[in-house]
Amino acid sequence: MAAAAAESAAATALRAVLGRAAKAAERSGRAAEAVRVVAVGKTKPVSMVRELYDAGHRCFGENYVQEFVTKAPQLPEDIRWHFIGHLQSNKVKSLLAAVPNLHMVEGVDNVKIANHLDRAVSSLGRDPLKVLVQVNTSGEESKSGIDPSRCVELAKHVKLACPHLIFSGLMTIGMKDYSSTPENFKALVNCKLEVCKAIDMPAEQFELSMGMSGDFEQAIEMGSTSVRIGSTIFGPREYPNKKN
Repeated sequence: MAAAAAESAAATALRAVLGRAAKAAERSGRAAEAVRVVAVGKTKPVSMVRELYDAGHRCFGENYVQEFVTKAPQLPEDIRWHFIGHLQSNKVKSLLAAVPNLHMVEGVDNVKIANHLDRAVSSLGRDPLKVLVQVNTSGEESKSGIDPSRCVELAKHVKLACPHLIFSGLMTIGMKDYSSTPENFKALVNCKLEVCKAIDMPAEQFELSMGMSGDFEQAIEMGSTSVRIGSTIFGPREYPNKKN
């Protein structure tokens, strides 16, 4: 009974987030449909994801390959899955093989991972895969992501040297505590302008994935087209090996 109550609470929370995202989009002069809300269910059971699916949501994200490849096959095939964060090259093939409906990888942060993804998509014979280049906008060494000064170089590599990948834009994770500052968002917007110019890509086709539970409205107001929301929808993370 408690689980059912928590799951319906997640559907209610999702509705509230979608409403807030729509208002933020309108404040930035865009339609609500211009912003995607990716519900990130890491550490949460398949049943909670299913609850949101049944409420009509289709965009979901995961951060851990092992958890992802277990969960995705138990859920409907019309979900548009996003892998978010740093992806290890030795896990690329298992991820792509287990999740044929993987819609996007948000976290290509070096040439090696781009090449691994490109080869894996080709060898599995699947449709080209959308990817976002991950930029480290906070300058923290602990964060994955390419330095802003090198984002054009990596975007060019994906676009020109990886025929089985679709370069779709940029993403950033922000600070250590997953909050971001306007400076982080501004840095990513500046990278977008540079990349658009360098590869001759129309700005309206360019994705900017920035903003999480604590700052997604501000991110949307600053131009985000995709926000990644976990705990505000699903409740606090549950890490079984960590003591309170």
